[in-house]
Formats: sequence, structure tokens, C-alpha cells
Amino acid sequence: MKLYRIGELAKAANISERTIDYYTKLGLIQPEKRSQKNYRLYSHETLLRLQRINQLKHEKYTLEEIKSKLDSWTQVTDEAVLSDRLTSLEIQMQQLEREFKEIGSIVGNMKPSQAKLVFMKLLPQSAACIEAIRILFEQGPPMM
Repeated sequence: MKLYRIGELAKAANISERTIDYYTKLGLIQPEKRSQKNYRLYSHETLLRLQRINQLKHEKYTLEEIKSKLDSWTQVTDEAVLSDRLTSLEIQMQQLEREFKEIGSIVGNMKPSQAKLVFMKLLPQSAACIEAIRILFEQGPPMM
């Protein structure tokens, strides 16, 4: 991920370094992190955000209105990120369920003494995780 120092970001966004400082103080933009020499480093997302800010300024929005709009857009993004993560978890759970069924059939075909040996080799945390997954799949997800 490319990170920009203030001068580089100002040049890329075609605005002054003072403007970047001002927008940072207003909370319109935030540095991604700081370098070892304590320079503020901004992400490519910040460059895109600056382009949105300039576009909204040209449409005659005040900086306060722009901040409000950007904040509301970020909230929608947070909801979208949460939705994406939940979808990803659902896909992973479906994969785990398939694998659990495969393992279950393999273990079901083993002699009890063989199955016991396999489970004894598992770490206690792994066994607890497997048991929790088994219970979760038996109960299913809670309905809202």
C-alpha cells in the first residue's frame, strides 16, 4: 500500500500542504500512521477522499457540510464492511460444516480405539473448538 507524506499528497491532490494540515485539524482527513521520523503518512484512500472534498467544494458545499456528508458515507461503508465480514464468516462456516461432515464420516468408520487415538492427539483447544462447532451446527444460527 502506497503511503504519502504531506508534500507528496499535496502534489498528487493539487492542493497546498497547509490545506492538508487544515483538513487534518478539522477531521476531514486522517493520517494512516506516522513514520519513524514522525512524518504523517496518508493512504491512497485519503487522496481519493481529497478528490471528493474538492468536488464537493466546487459544488459550493461548506467544509462542515462536506465533513457531515463524508461521515455519513463512512457509516454506510462500515455497515457494508460488517455485511461483507458476516457473509465471509457464513461462507467459512459452510466450508467448516462440509469438512466436519467429511471428518465425521471418516471417524464414524474407524474403530473406537482408533478414533480415541486421533482425538487424543488433538490439542485441548482444538478439541474444544471442534466440540463448539459441532454444537453450533447441531443448534443452527439463532433466528432474529
